[in-house]
Amino acid sequence: MTYNATLIPGDGIGPEVVAAAVRVVEATGVSFNWDEQQAGIGAYDDTGNPLPQATVDSIERTRLAFKGPLTTPVGTGFRSINVRIRQLFDLYANIRPCETLPNTKGPFEGVDLMLYRENTEGLYAGIEHFDERLQIADSINRITRAGSERIIRYAFEDAQRRGRKRLTLVHKANILKETGGMFLKIGREIAPEFPGIEFDDRIIDNMAMQLVIRPSEYDAVVTTNMFGDILSDLMSGLVGGLGVTGSANVGKDCAVFEAVHGSAPDIAGQGVANPTAVVRSGEMMLRYLGENGAAEAVRLALHDVYSDAKALTGDLGGTATTTEFADALVDRVEAHSA
Repeated sequence: MTYNATLIPGDGIGPEVVAAAVRVVEATGVSFNWDEQQAGIGAYDDTGNPLPQATVDSIERTRLAFKGPLTTPVGTGFRSINVRIRQLFDLYANIRPCETLPNTKGPFEGVDLMLYRENTEGLYAGIEHFDERLQIADSINRITRAGSERIIRYAFEDAQRRGRKRLTLVHKANILKETGGMFLKIGREIAPEFPGIEFDDRIIDNMAMQLVIRPSEYDAVVTTNMFGDILSDLMSGLVGGLGVTGSANVGKDCAVFEAVHGSAPDIAGQGVANPTAVVRSGEMMLRYLGENGAAEAVRLALHDVYSDAKALTGDLGGTATTTEFADALVDRVEAHSA
């Protein structure tokens, strides 16, 4: 079977790391028909639109996208295209596995966490107002019962599929009693439907402290949009940084798999970028498609290459180029796929 997918190389180092990840994914023997499209600052420079209609139409047709990092202007300019894509296609669940690889620089060994982040609501819904006369800016933290129910239920169901034993709901219900309070209440309502998973909750500031002291005590986490954005970066720091963690954005019948790190324009075109984050996102894409054997080959290949440590990129203390790192991964993927 050949899968139709939209391919968005992205900005900065995006084209390099995406090209490497595509090689690794295709080395499994799974076939893709890639429809390459633009998004981000490069698309804006070329077309005047950071998310061209052709890109939207492609994702609408394929219902599957694989993308590199996009540059978002800070403070001014267009809003995040990553957020726009999630909202356009109602990709309500952001899934972020954080698992330690050998020879990485994380402060802990053996970290294995799952984060489920609500992806379309909260402060990131972008409902903002500015009173010019009074110079007051407001943002609305919109939380809905429907949105809360579907991300919490998704987290329970996916955690159950993965054999996870504990799900921790993170909130700020002690202060945000309506928004955070409703999210927590819904979690407590759904939890009895999943007796095989221990359910508890933590206040966001306490959870941030807990994760940097004793991450091994946690298993899977579900939370709202902004808290999830913050915790996902924190968890990535526990396993070596954003350069080694993948990400999936999943809706009812559409999914986008992407790098979570930035576009790093300062090293673009130098052939030194680490493609691990996009490769791990490719592994997640394969699992989403039901190609579990291929996904496992990618996972094992990453562990092999990191354990061997002969083809690591400079950020990991090695001297390999992006292409050389991809070559090593392809060799190992083919060996595990044989």
